[in-house]
Amino acid sequence: MKNNSVRNLTISALLIGLGILIPMVMPKIMIPPASFTLASHVPVFIAMFFSPLVAVAVVLGTTLGFFISTTPIIALRAFSHIIFAVIGAKYLQAHPEIVLKDGKFTLANGRFQVFNLVIGIIHAVAEMLVVSAFYFMGNMPDTFYSQGYLYTIFILMGVGGLIHSLVDFNIAYFVAGALYKQFNLPIFEKAVKQTKELNKVTA
Repeated sequence: MKNNSVRNLTISALLIGLGILIPMVMPKIMIPPASFTLASHVPVFIAMFFSPLVAVAVVLGTTLGFFISTTPIIALRAFSHIIFAVIGAKYLQAHPEIVLKDGKFTLANGRFQVFNLVIGIIHAVAEMLVVSAFYFMGNMPDTFYSQGYLYTIFILMGVGGLIHSLVDFNIAYFVAGALYKQFNLPIFEKAVKQTKELNKVTA
């Protein structure tokens, strides 16, 4: 139990570090007045494959890092990730089988992609609420107001945020699927175990 706690703490710390580092080094897609950093959500998504506790730790750690190094709106957007991270991690705990299709890890996995879409919608709505609060308080750059709420918040932050989430979760799924044997990701282990047990029953 103690070794498992130390392992989870170490993994959380590594993912927090990556979560803070990635926005500094990864390419950004600029759609003024918004920007989207490729893979910026990947550490949180990977944390969901470990446990709800690890997911929460990574969200809180990255939020603290952003409060220190960036603007409050970016930090609060990062904090809003706790909603989808907890919901997603708990669902994965209950239904680990969705990471497999016919016993294999593949991006062409309909069940996982539906899960990805639901998480993406929760993700985008939570960030929209944060940005909307700043928008209506008049604390956004003038470019946000010149383009109007529908475009900047609903289309850019909502639709754009959803697409960003879908892409990042697929990156996280691909990375986790490639490395799960070395890192012993619990959700992937449970999925493989369930598949083996099912094959024994049906054999």
